Amino acid sequence: MSLFEKAGIPSVSWTANRFAEDARWSANTFGCPEMPIAVVGEPFTNQDPGRIHDMVDANMQQVINALTQQREILTLPPSFDHVVRSSEAHLNYSGKDLLDCFDAMQTEFIKNGWSDGMPLVPPTPEKVAAMVAASGRKADEVVGIYAPGFGVGTVEKIAANAVMAGCKPAAMPVVLAVAECVLQRLLSLRTFAMSTGPQAPVITVSGPYAKEIGMNNGICALGPGSISQVNVSIGRTLRLMMMNVGHSYPAVSDMDTIGTSMKFSACVAENEERNPWEPYRVSKGYSKDATIVTVNVPYGVCELFDFQNHDPNKLIKVFGSAARNLAQVQVANWLINTRGPNAGHGIYYGEAQNLILMCPDHAQAFGRAGWSLRKVKEELFKVARAPFDEVMLNKPVESFIVAHPELQWLWDNPRTEVSLYPSPESFDIFVVGGDAGRSLYHYGGTLSLSTPVKLPGKK
Repeated sequence: MSLFEKAGIPSVSWTANRFAEDARWSANTFGCPEMPIAVVGEPFTNQDPGRIHDMVDANMQQVINALTQQREILTLPPSFDHVVRSSEAHLNYSGKDLLDCFDAMQTEFIKNGWSDGMPLVPPTPEKVAAMVAASGRKADEVVGIYAPGFGVGTVEKIAANAVMAGCKPAAMPVVLAVAECVLQRLLSLRTFAMSTGPQAPVITVSGPYAKEIGMNNGICALGPGSISQVNVSIGRTLRLMMMNVGHSYPAVSDMDTIGTSMKFSACVAENEERNPWEPYRVSKGYSKDATIVTVNVPYGVCELFDFQNHDPNKLIKVFGSAARNLAQVQVANWLINTRGPNAGHGIYYGEAQNLILMCPDHAQAFGRAGWSLRKVKEELFKVARAPFDEVMLNKPVESFIVAHPELQWLWDNPRTEVSLYPSPESFDIFVVGGDAGRSLYHYGGTLSLSTPVKLPGKK
């Protein structure tokens, strides 16, 4: 709506009462503090059309006033105290001893909205300087501008959040690669940072540097525990960056309906020794000597349990059962997206990929049967089908009519099975984990996009 306003097109945005504060914050952030909003008591979603009509009728005067009266600046209400800004260069805490000071810092950081809710490592000047030094870059170098609040992400700011998350200096090159990766347009950081959905970044690292810094690629690689400390701290850094640099604060701009524990940290390294195919980074077009980070931002995750099958034709059907979860956003989303030159240019500016963290047992079952990585994806694409009428249960009919006029015959043939994904490339496979047949299927919200790790002193 702010784009309409900037183009000179008068607009009024409907919003539910719970989102009014977020709307005012967004209007100010996106440079349209005068953009009017009309507030109703509840969201329009999951409401009977008759009830929606009543809600609109009862509040239509707000729309009329917005289009006919002098506009007012949308100021933030006095209750907007979730996050406190500080202009001080250094923060000091006092107490009877250092532990008392530590507690004082934690209390204030939580009160000010700067914490993810778990204890933070104090970002002392010495620790931050050590992190910056490990990057090989200048402290004031700008890595990028971070949505949704247009925060300026310098190396020093990123380093401070990495310290708070528990990272050691050796992890800083990986942290910076992650910080650069999420800036890619096709990931649409602003969208998943502000959504009501439970999207959370999953970071995968492939390459020799992951082993060098002690990343876990086996048992419990997603944490918790001491063996996954490096993984957890890198993943946690991204969440703190999204909050403290990008201003994606819960209940301010991040309006996630319920949330997910994946938002705290989700970072793993490739189990290359147990991967029957070429290393993940090589499959992405990088050299074997390189180390890359890849970010995918899924909506949810499902276990792929199969201790039974070594026959790949049966195993792939088990995987396919997860792919047919019609309750997920991106399942059959192509039905309401336009084909042709504008295809895929929706909220994520591109097709989504379902990230499969495949355990070694499953990967080797496919590998021993002679299946290539490509064949696994092709066969999974073939079994990921469902009846049209079931697929359309949670899809807007109008969008399907506009996007695919050539497929309207399906209404007369509702039990026709349709593909749930556009192509075999809708699946991205990363081998990780210990023994036992338990993989993880992540329902995609974005593409899997990669960035190489730049090590100081190396090209």
